[in-house]
Amino acid sequence: MLTKSTKREISGVLLLNKSTGITSHKALQIAKRLLNASKAGHTGTLDPIATGLLPVCFGEATKFTSALLGANKTYTATLQLGYISSTGDADGEISAAGSVNLTSKKIDLAIQNLTGKIMQIPPMYSALKHEGRPLYTYARKGVVIKRNPREITIYDLQVIAIKKNKIDITVTCSSGTYIRALAEDFGKVLGCGGAYVTSLNRNAIGGINLLNSYTLDIFKNMSLAKRESCLHPIDTLLKNLPAVFVNNIDSRRLLNGQTIIDVTLARKFKEGEKIRVYDNKKKLLGLGEIAKCGSITPKRLIAAESM
Repeated sequence: MLTKSTKREISGVLLLNKSTGITSHKALQIAKRLLNASKAGHTGTLDPIATGLLPVCFGEATKFTSALLGANKTYTATLQLGYISSTGDADGEISAAGSVNLTSKKIDLAIQNLTGKIMQIPPMYSALKHEGRPLYTYARKGVVIKRNPREITIYDLQVIAIKKNKIDITVTCSSGTYIRALAEDFGKVLGCGGAYVTSLNRNAIGGINLLNSYTLDIFKNMSLAKRESCLHPIDTLLKNLPAVFVNNIDSRRLLNGQTIIDVTLARKFKEGEKIRVYDNKKKLLGLGEIAKCGSITPKRLIAAESM
């Protein structure tokens, strides 16, 4: 008989639609408990105020959480114009920054200036480290640390609605982008003195979106068998990488940590390119990297007993 204390060796990916007011870590722990899973991790933190896609990985899938850390992300956000926040969102201390006088020309110019490769200064309320401590620990004490601008890429930025002094935007951006910092910059370029985020939803990470995702409330009300059926295959995390299939001999070599050679791959891929590797039965072996002359070096592999 399965009890609450039983830890199960299960592997897969749950596409969680996180609600507001809960940390990513707390959401992860609840999902882990509901599946009685022995091992779990997630692919990228959402602030408590933020909602949306939080892929939660179980078992062997935890080996590949880093595969999405550098992936592009898409968000929808509501910005309050003419005000700034100490945290960049509605949880901070709010102060007036300027008057709001929007025109189509101003909006088009702001989008143009903030699209493409731009420099962004990370906010103080962030998990970036300074002398081994997250910046937010300094910010909470009123200490401001100098942050160097970092290059990010805004692939797409659109205004989808305007409601008095608030605007709704969609953003597709590179890893490392802070929407709170983008919001403040957007407000400045619009001539409002700044802006802060009142709501934020993550719609997609890499090739994964909110389709077939579940809220914790829905997940809680399922039977254990139904919850487990909601898990996606491990290679869901690797969909943005090209796939390579190898024969039985090469499969065994890779699983033993050996490099295999296939000179035909040199014409298809660049040296250093990451790939997902399958055996000839289309079972995922793990993550590989193209080395010299088309050889494949194993990087992260699924344990043989889990296959």
